[in-house]
Amino acid sequence: MNTNHPAPTDRLRRPIRDLRISVTDRCNFRCTYCMPKEIFGDDYAFMPKSELLTFEEIERLTRLFASIGVKKIRLTGGEPLLRRGMPDLVSRIMKVDGVEDVGLTTNGLLLGANAQPLHDAGLRRLNVSLDALDPELFGRLNGRGIDSAQILRQIDQARQVGFEVKVNMVVQKGANDGEILPMAAYFKERGITLRFIEFMDVGNDNGWSFKRVVTKKEIFDRLQAVHELEPVDPDYFGEVASRYRYKGTDTEVGFITSVSESFCSSCTRARLSSNGIFYTCLFASSGFDLRAMLRGGAGDEEILGAIVDVWESRSDRYSDERTEQTAKNRKKINMSYIGG
Repeated sequence: MNTNHPAPTDRLRRPIRDLRISVTDRCNFRCTYCMPKEIFGDDYAFMPKSELLTFEEIERLTRLFASIGVKKIRLTGGEPLLRRGMPDLVSRIMKVDGVEDVGLTTNGLLLGANAQPLHDAGLRRLNVSLDALDPELFGRLNGRGIDSAQILRQIDQARQVGFEVKVNMVVQKGANDGEILPMAAYFKERGITLRFIEFMDVGNDNGWSFKRVVTKKEIFDRLQAVHELEPVDPDYFGEVASRYRYKGTDTEVGFITSVSESFCSSCTRARLSSNGIFYTCLFASSGFDLRAMLRGGAGDEEILGAIVDVWESRSDRYSDERTEQTAKNRKKINMSYIGG
């Protein structure tokens, strides 16, 4: 394969650096902002296994994306640990030339049995989604009555194995914003980075409205009233989190601000759904079918040409353009399918 393709940039001169790969559309939680159980009930038809990209197909596409500049891979879902054999996929991706960083986003429920094999395969970074410490509230938010203590135990276990763990909390006004300070105190004490995510209008089913958004400024002000925070410089172009450090410690807190402070202008992320559709934005309404090319016998150069064409045509800046109206009227791909 010719790997000397010039690195493409899109119409806003953004390079491609990050690829988020969804490995399944299934999840064992029913969080209201992602897979509400009213929609994703027990009889919901998820994708048959034959529609999912195989590990060989994911590895091949990863090589192609890496050849044009992708350096960071994040494995996501659905809940990625529901996909069997994830350590095998991790070890394949770790061997791809050009890939410098591999992470995995999980709700943490299945970490116990998977932490050691994933670490043995070379994975070092985990993002665990946790929206509340209060057990009853967390059980309501995850739609399955699962106790937060279960997830906290899995986080501790993963750290003992040697993982760097960050915790992601999606904050919704009137739902879990009372948990901001307890979550901050708990994870500060343990030296774990906590990232507050503004409630976003991903998918079509989460009842999003501006009224339910707690902005970075509001969260920051609440934290600053109790903890002294100092800003941390970004590690790289396109870093999504605004980062701060608790003064006098090495422990960080971050904010992902796609509603109040858009980061579209520096977005370097591409997304690959579990059935091989290539998306250029989390809020996309359509994508490009790479699986059809893979299974139709296309060569590497042909597939690479398609990837480059899609990226060079990209002009997405949804968070810059979002209004209550566009959020309501635009049909978007559900997050469980595209990966968060």
